Amino acid sequence: MQIPIIAGVVAAVLVIAGLVLSIRVVAQYEKGVVFRLGRVHRVAEPGLTFIVPVIDHMRKVSLRIVTMPIQSQGIITNDNVSIDVAGVAYFRVNDAVKSVVAIENVGSAINQFAQTTLRNVVGQHTLDQTLSETDAINANIREILDRTTTEWGVLVTLVELKDIQLPESMKRAMAKQAEAEREKRAKIISAEGEAAAAAALGQASDTMMRHPLALQLRNLQSLVEIGVDRNTTVVFPAPLMSTIGDLGSFLRREEQSSDEVLHDLIERDATSGDAGTSTGGRALVTR
Repeated sequence: MQIPIIAGVVAAVLVIAGLVLSIRVVAQYEKGVVFRLGRVHRVAEPGLTFIVPVIDHMRKVSLRIVTMPIQSQGIITNDNVSIDVAGVAYFRVNDAVKSVVAIENVGSAINQFAQTTLRNVVGQHTLDQTLSETDAINANIREILDRTTTEWGVLVTLVELKDIQLPESMKRAMAKQAEAEREKRAKIISAEGEAAAAAALGQASDTMMRHPLALQLRNLQSLVEIGVDRNTTVVFPAPLMSTIGDLGSFLRREEQSSDEVLHDLIERDATSGDAGTSTGGRALVTR
């Protein structure tokens, strides 16, 4: 009687142990690659799945995007400048079977390959191109990585240059270059302004030559502007002083002319009066 009971208990324990060993839970962001006797048998989808104990073996593969920092690399650019460049890569597994079968450690392989690719791509560019054309460099690195990692069942979604370290001497040289460039632009703008001002002054002088009174009006306007600042000193331009002298001479000439005209009128009246008296006398004598 005891042997059947013991056999039943052992069988139940074996069944329970078999169920425990055969039950697998695959998360939503994972897929399970099931190997049966060393060969790929199937791919388990997320959820509850069963395998045959001892015979089957499951490898879970995460399908989430992985952020992988690329360590700083000492790189010599195409124009022989030594810089340190660090980056970051984002990738995800899109083929669970290839990521398990084609390569042993996909994360480590991508990390090493990204470092060498970063060094090779940046080394083909000059320093100015590395600093200004980062988008093109990122796209080039991503294209090279993606072309190779496709065979590993991995998709590289993004590569970015995170940090570019320059030597101190190069930083000082670039600062001097930027300062010289700004001074150059300032001088060019100043020269353009002087040229425009000279052209405007030439047009103004031509206008004043055609209209001399415009210069005097400009002088008066300058006096008005000086008076706004409440200055105690008033400067009369030389052309204005000569104009005032000419105006005084003109007034004196006008005064003399008016006196001469008045004198002539008086003489004419006197002459007319004498002629009338003599005629009246003769008329009287005749009568």
